[in-house]
Amino acid sequence: MAVEVLTTADGREKTALSHAHAATWFASRDAGSPLPLGDTKPPLRPSRPEKPELLDPRDVPRRRPGSEQGRLAILHAVGHIELNAVDLHWDIIARFTDVDMPLGFYDDWVKSADEESKHFNLICDSLEAKDSFYGIMPAHAGMWRAAEDTADDLLGRLAVVPMVLEARGLDVTPGMIKIFQQAKDQQTLDALAIIYAEEVAHVAYGSKWFNFLCGRHGYDPKATFHDLVKRYFHSTLKPPFNEEKRADAGLPPDFYWPLSDQDPPAYAH
Repeated sequence: MAVEVLTTADGREKTALSHAHAATWFASRDAGSPLPLGDTKPPLRPSRPEKPELLDPRDVPRRRPGSEQGRLAILHAVGHIELNAVDLHWDIIARFTDVDMPLGFYDDWVKSADEESKHFNLICDSLEAKDSFYGIMPAHAGMWRAAEDTADDLLGRLAVVPMVLEARGLDVTPGMIKIFQQAKDQQTLDALAIIYAEEVAHVAYGSKWFNFLCGRHGYDPKATFHDLVKRYFHSTLKPPFNEEKRADAGLPPDFYWPLSDQDPPAYAH
């Protein structure tokens, strides 16, 4: 089921399958007979639609939020992130079946994939209400790099994808909400409010299972997180950080401030 989602190119078709498979999984859990884990190998990269054109991050045009075109570009970028997130969550399910994990691990990532599918469709609906659509603008080609770099390392995947990349979403979403408040775009505001609320749980799932595996192996979580992010994430972490939401997701300041290019406030030491 996960691989079927990953090998479906069209965004709306991908998310429809994602919703259907999530419903099937949770129905099996509710019935007390969870579906068995399969052994189908996921592709290194998920299938993608012909559009958007994927560019090197340096070549993606800058977004100017003060204009309508700039706001469309922001929405398009968010849609691209959400579509990648759908695939990232199904990929973690299919790629690491060699690691013995509790069923709750699969519950969390199926739920996350289901919610990311909803997020993608909400953003597409908002674009289409403005006579635009996902695919009309070029997008970031580097979104899948973290998945490829951590294809053989579940701890690394948890550190970089939910605990760094998705945590970054918690930092930037309040600023996006202000942009669309100024534009009086209620449909987009409603979508962003849902995304913002649900992304906290996705970061929390990453933190939970990262700490679970560190406990299993006797690793120090903070030192392990720092080592893995330095190994797999090809940049420093950029403040400002949404410390309240990060704390809600189980990420304390001494995890992320030492990986920043700025000095932390005194209380974060």
